Amino acid sequence: QVQLVESGGGLVQAGGSLKLSCAASGRTSSQYVVAWFRQAPEKEREFVASIDWNNGFTVYADSMKDRLRISSDNAVSTVYLQMNNLKPEDTAVYWCAAGRPEFSTIRLVRDYGYWGQGIQVTVSS
Repeated sequence: QVQLVESGGGLVQAGGSLKLSCAASGRTSSQYVVAWFRQAPEKEREFVASIDWNNGFTVYADSMKDRLRISSDNAVSTVYLQMNNLKPEDTAVYWCAAGRPEFSTIRLVRDYGYWGQGIQVTVSS
């Protein structure tokens, strides 16, 4: 079992920045990929970014990649998501998730078996 806890969300004005954290505990393993997903009201959950804990390889959603940076600190089993130039449309609940997806399925919700509780990010205009 892997437990994931998100922090760092909240309310920010458009153009601002937030840094989300995802702290992992339990049977953490460098074989996992850790990803961030988000879900806005009345929309499907969508992939934001991921990082391979083993080799640091990162993947970003095309629509956001210029405004994001995902990183990890293996010493404290934490993954970070730096989000810059936030827009009102970034308002959503953000989750971190861990799994062992193939590269072709790294953006798919179904390939992540462990999820945090989610954290709200609200961007005001």
